[in-house]
Amino acid sequence: MNGLKNLLKGKGVEIAKEAFDRTILVGKFLCFLHVTNNYICSPTLVFGPSMLPTLSITGDLVLTEKISTRLGKVNNGDIVLVRSPENPKKILTKRILGMEGDKVTYLVDPHNSEKCRTITVPKGHIWIQGDNIYASTDSRQFGPVPYGLVQGKVFWRIWPISGFGSLGEEV
Repeated sequence: MNGLKNLLKGKGVEIAKEAFDRTILVGKFLCFLHVTNNYICSPTLVFGPSMLPTLSITGDLVLTEKISTRLGKVNNGDIVLVRSPENPKKILTKRILGMEGDKVTYLVDPHNSEKCRTITVPKGHIWIQGDNIYASTDSRQFGPVPYGLVQGKVFWRIWPISGFGSLGEEV
């Protein structure tokens, strides 16, 4: 009954205005998170054997920035997140070993032979490989990757705390 009396006295308008203001504030915060996560920087959990010893097999939490990739400012040695050309639902973490126009020499099958091939990376593509060539599915299997599949550049390890810090170029 008190709620009805307050509503009739004009308090309802104040409550509705406060609720609206808070809803707008939450909406702005969610928009900020969306823009930051999709266009600037986002935390990413990466795991698997392909980037050993740089990244852990059990999983590292890293920061990935997305501005460099949009501006075309990634280079040889950078660790990048790439949408898999074989399975678009999968994101790969690999190191860039060749930009367009570069000649890349690689072991065809490091487990069984020393046979090498050399390829020139075509325009609009990059050559990516895992640091652990014995346990990595990368450009050696599916060839040069279109630059448009690059999702972001890994630049900082957050977890595990023992590895906290920059993940700069290490070719």
